[in-house]
Amino acid sequence: MNTNFEIARQGATVATQQNRVLRNTYMLLGLSMVPTVLGALAGIQMGFSFFAGSPLISFVLFMGIAFGFMWGIEKNKDSGLGVALLLGFTFFMGLMLSRILQFALGFANGGSMIALAAGGTGAIFFVLSSIAATSKRDFSGMGKFLFAGVILVLLAALANIFFQIPALSLAISAAVVGIFSAYILYDINRIVQGGETNYVTATLAVYLDVYNVFVGLLQLIMAFTGERD
Repeated sequence: MNTNFEIARQGATVATQQNRVLRNTYMLLGLSMVPTVLGALAGIQMGFSFFAGSPLISFVLFMGIAFGFMWGIEKNKDSGLGVALLLGFTFFMGLMLSRILQFALGFANGGSMIALAAGGTGAIFFVLSSIAATSKRDFSGMGKFLFAGVILVLLAALANIFFQIPALSLAISAAVVGIFSAYILYDINRIVQGGETNYVTATLAVYLDVYNVFVGLLQLIMAFTGERD
C-alpha cells in the first residue's frame, strides 16, 4: 500500500517538474522573440549584411559565433548568465535575420510574405507542440535521423555557396522546413517525456527550430509568390 503511494507520489512529482520545465520554456521562448525582433529591426535600419564579403568566410564566421554562444549557454544553463547569453544569442540571430527580411521587403508584397511566413510558422508550432505535449508516444527515436538530416542540409548549403543552383536552394529550404518542424515535435516531446529537464537548454533547442522553420518558409514563399515592383 505504502509502496503504491510512494510510486504515485513520485509520478506526480515528475509530472509537476515536466510541466514546470515546459511552462518555463514557453515563457522564455516568448521572451527570446523580443531581442530577435529588436535585432532584426536594428539590422534593417543599418542595412546590416553579414554575408556581404566572402560567402564562405562569412558562413564559417557565423557558425563559429553561433556555436560559441551555444557552448556558453550550455555551460551556464543553471544560472542567470545562461539566460542572458540566450537573449544575446537571439539578438544576434535577429541581426542575421535582417538580411533575408531586407530582401523580402524589396518585393512589392514583401510585408505580406513575411506575415504569411510568420503565421505559417506559428501554425506549425501550435499543431506540432500540441501533438508532442498530448501524445503518449515517445518520439525520441527520431533524434538520430533528424541530426543526420541537419548535417546533410549544412553540407548542401555549403556546397551551394559555390554552385549557386536555384533548384538546390529550394530543395534546401524545403528540407529545412521539414526537418525543423519535426524537431519541434521531437524537442517538445523530450520535455514532456522527461528527457530534458533544463528550460534554458530546452528553449535554445525550440528557438532554433522555430527560427529555421520561419527562414525556410520565407525563402519558399519568396521563390513562389514574390512580386517585383
